[in-house]
Amino acid sequence: MLLVTPANTRGSDQPKPRGIGLWGAVAIGIGGMVGGGIFAVLGVVAGDAAGGAPLGFLLAGGVALLTASSYARLSVRYPSRGGSVVFVDRVFGVRIATGALNNLLWFGYLVTLALYAVAFANYAGTFFASGGSPPAWVHHLLITAAIAVPTGLNLLSAAIVARTETTIVVLKLAMLALVVGAGMTTVQGARLSPETWPSFPAIAAAGMLVFVAYEGFELIANAGDDIRDPKRNLPRAFYLAVGSVLVVYVAVATVTVGSLSADQIARTADFALAEASKPSLGQFGFVLVATSAVLATLSAINATLYGTARLSYSIALEGELPPAFERKVWNEPVGLLITAGVSAVLANSLDVTEISSIASAVFLIVFGVVNAAGARDNAGGKAGAVASGGGVIGCVAALVLLLAETTRHRPVALAVLAVIIAGSLLGEGLWLRHRRNVRLGGDAHPEREDS
Repeated sequence: MLLVTPANTRGSDQPKPRGIGLWGAVAIGIGGMVGGGIFAVLGVVAGDAAGGAPLGFLLAGGVALLTASSYARLSVRYPSRGGSVVFVDRVFGVRIATGALNNLLWFGYLVTLALYAVAFANYAGTFFASGGSPPAWVHHLLITAAIAVPTGLNLLSAAIVARTETTIVVLKLAMLALVVGAGMTTVQGARLSPETWPSFPAIAAAGMLVFVAYEGFELIANAGDDIRDPKRNLPRAFYLAVGSVLVVYVAVATVTVGSLSADQIARTADFALAEASKPSLGQFGFVLVATSAVLATLSAINATLYGTARLSYSIALEGELPPAFERKVWNEPVGLLITAGVSAVLANSLDVTEISSIASAVFLIVFGVVNAAGARDNAGGKAGAVASGGGVIGCVAALVLLLAETTRHRPVALAVLAVIIAGSLLGEGLWLRHRRNVRLGGDAHPEREDS
């Protein structure tokens, strides 16, 4: 989930008081991670990894923890609201590759929006089909509404976004705690036995499908210059947020595969968490989880639209997106409408597994580069460089496994990913590069490298 103020928003140079403490920063990270991702892909991962699903979540969480260590050190060294974009630019310089990464990050959030919209439709659809899947036209109508309604809210009043986030985060965590606490009483150990596991590469590949559910911890970096005592609180916030969510996700996966048979998971993969609550909480649990999932995914879409529109506006000001993105509609960046439109097309054209594959791959690429920046910057000394190097290896290995699985089973997703990457690189390297240099007046930024 994305809810940020762009790094290069131009405003007053007056210093502002730092108003976010440790637990506020932790809440930002947890709120960013526990969005729509866990609801969207839990059933897919549980179906692919069977009893090894908790291990898959653990592996993805391990990569996230290594990456969080790079973010922690870079956030202290380069405090700003730009997060990933600022870190890469500061360490590697502003060049074609780093500009393309900005565009790729924006595309990543477009795909994530599509993932949240599909998750919304999957859970909302259970209310139209008595706990099952609705007709295809209803499903597509729900997907479209999931993006259209928050888009309208953002146009009418962006303040609504901020006011609803805290309440929704608390609701999500309380619901997950209830489901895990009650569900542990119905877990059958035999369903978690290694005898039910597929091969280790298959478990790891399944785990990487859910990597998109971990990506939200980077929002802590976007709040870096608002956090009190950043040298102390930023690293602790990253580790506490990712570590806490890792425990929650492993517990949720354990309850899901331990409480449901393989046939049940296959039949209810689109709303597996709601189904997993039924053995311990009955129909009340199903309705509770489905309702919470609808609110959580709608909130995630709302916040991500808000941040992505501003990210596209900020990138356009740097000449890395077409001039149309600099326009405004009802005092909101026109990127809001473009983002919503593209996301709606993706959500209605691809299935949840294809979308999660693309989103996870994009963020593994971005995080791999940030880890490389952490290793090169060496802000944390030798130990920090080793940890960041481990993050690079983890991201690369995870990406290879994910792409291999995607190539075999989801060629359409692989093609879309290739188009996104090629578009980011070609757009930056060709006419956008020329436009940016013209606007900056040649020597306006002598540190800029275009090779």
